This record gives sequence, structure tokens and C-alpha cells, in this order.
Amino acid sequence: MLLKGFLLSLLYIKSIHNLKSGCGCTSNREKSEYFGTETQINNAIQNEHCPIENQYVDSIDINSKKHSEMIHIPAGAYQFGTDDVVIEDDKEGPKKLVKLKSFYLDKYEVSNRDFSIFTESTDYKTEAETFGDSFVFTLFLNGTFKEKLKDFRVMQAPWWYKVDGSNWRHPYGPDSNISDLMDHPVIHVSWNDAIAYCKWRDARLPTEAEWEAACRGGNHNFTYPWGDKLYPNKKHMSNIWQGTFPNHNSMKDGYIGTNPVHLFPQNDFGLYNMAGNVWEWTQDSWSDVNIKEKVKKGGSYLCHRSYCYRYRCSARSHNTDDSSAGNLGFRCARTA
Repeated sequence: MLLKGFLLSLLYIKSIHNLKSGCGCTSNREKSEYFGTETQINNAIQNEHCPIENQYVDSIDINSKKHSEMIHIPAGAYQFGTDDVVIEDDKEGPKKLVKLKSFYLDKYEVSNRDFSIFTESTDYKTEAETFGDSFVFTLFLNGTFKEKLKDFRVMQAPWWYKVDGSNWRHPYGPDSNISDLMDHPVIHVSWNDAIAYCKWRDARLPTEAEWEAACRGGNHNFTYPWGDKLYPNKKHMSNIWQGTFPNHNSMKDGYIGTNPVHLFPQNDFGLYNMAGNVWEWTQDSWSDVNIKEKVKKGGSYLCHRSYCYRYRCSARSHNTDDSSAGNLGFRCARTA
């Protein structure tokens, strides 16, 4: 989602109109037309990116947490959507109030450890494992591997490669593993996989309205889970991209990929990583036209203001229910 002709270094963007392609946020498994030859892809690549000011990393609490803990979200009237629309095609607005019954939401994103317990208990096989492939970001692949896969990249987002053997157990291809990533969010899970896990826990996915209400921590008119400033007091509040996308991530927040689910500050409800780290599936369909397209919220570690400014509470995107990628996870909800 590359933006042209805008002063992207401004701290606030009022409206962005032409953001239908580019970041790969909606790269779905079924859309084989997304793949192109090396020549076609090179012709599609653009190099206009957004500079951002230098920031600094604060110390982070790395104590282990109980990842299955849930937070009670009280019943009430919550903001849903925004009048400060940034990406019009995503239908982020208008702002309205929705009345919600009380519910519980996972304090943390579902981790690899959590998902391992589920699969060991049920012998569940994810859709990426069944299909035999998933989408992996360019920086996690070596040059030799990328050369072999150069014609298996997403047309409008050539930093995404469809890699055989990539799945939640092998996030960067068949030679990778999660032995050092057990506290990181599980990735390469489809909406259907998330539904199966939540049902196993006697839970469900949150609705989009529930997710967004929880994101703001009970506040109104918050852009991010913590307020309106992306870096309050020069502090990193979430794991998003810093640098020049997609070639260089300065890792000023400490991470080039996912981070452990218990890191970065909580919002006012006590929830972690409601912005950045990984996209999170919700229960809702994107539209009544194709109910297989499901809403996801929160952005990911790959989001950058210059192309995918979707780590805002009101921001939204979608994928088909069988799609998976290296920046897509979830958390569960439960009716109170």
C-alpha cells in the first residue's frame, strides 16, 4: 500500500484514498492471480517510503506470564469506527457507539506454547500443514532460497513468498523451528484454525466490535491502544516496522519479527499487544457478499505508516478463512 504525493512525515494523516494493493495485507490463499514472474514483479515494485523520526528503546519487563489468562471487559457503550478515516476503502468509519454485553478476552495473543498444547491434545493439523505451504516475509529467507522462489511472490507485495513446508511449527520454511519462540504468538494459522483452537478452550473469537472496544481500553477517540501519540515520551509501545520498508528494519523496538506475547506496555484494560506484533482474526466476515473473507485487526510487526498504517484501533483488513501468513495470529474471547 504505497502512498504517492503525500507528506508522510506528518504526524497525522487525515485521509488516504488509493490503498487497495501493495502491502499484502489481504493476500489470500485462493487468489493465485496474485503471483507473477520476476519481470512482472519488478515492474510492480515502487520505492517511495516514509521517513520517521528516530526513537529510543526503553527497558522491557521480560518476566514470564501465564498466557491463558483472560481479562473481563465490562458491558457498556463503546466506540466502534472513527470519523478520522485514514483508509477509506477499508470502511473504517463513521464513528458510532455500540452497546456490548460483558465478555472476556485473552490478555495475550495465543502463543506457540499454547498452540502446542492444543495440537498435542487433539492431533489437530493446521490448514497450512494440510495445504503444504504458507506466506513468509523476505527478510527471513536466504538469497538462494529466494532465487528458487522468485516466481512464487505476491504480485503487488513481492516481499511475500509462498514457501513449501512453512507452517506454525516451521515459520520460515522447513528448516526452521519454534524451539526459541515458544512465548511468541503462533503464526501461519488460518481463521478456521483459530476457531478450532478457541472451541477447544470453550471460547470463541471476539467480534470486531468487541476487539475494537478492548483495543481502546474503555476509552473513546484513542487512535492507538494507549492514546494518540505513537511514541509517547519517545517510548516504543508496540512492535511495528522502523526503517525503510521492506528492505531495512532498524529494530529500534527490539524486534525484526514477532515479539513474546507478554512484552510492551498493557492498555487500560490490561491487554498486551493490541497493536502490532501480529494481525488478529475476529469472528466477523468482511461483507455479506463473500462470507469467507474474515476481518482481522491490529496490524503487525510489518506495518509501517508509509504503506500499511493499520496498527490503529479503528483500522481493519481481511483474508479468506483458509489463508495464513507469517504475521497472522489471534486471541480468544468468551461470553461472560
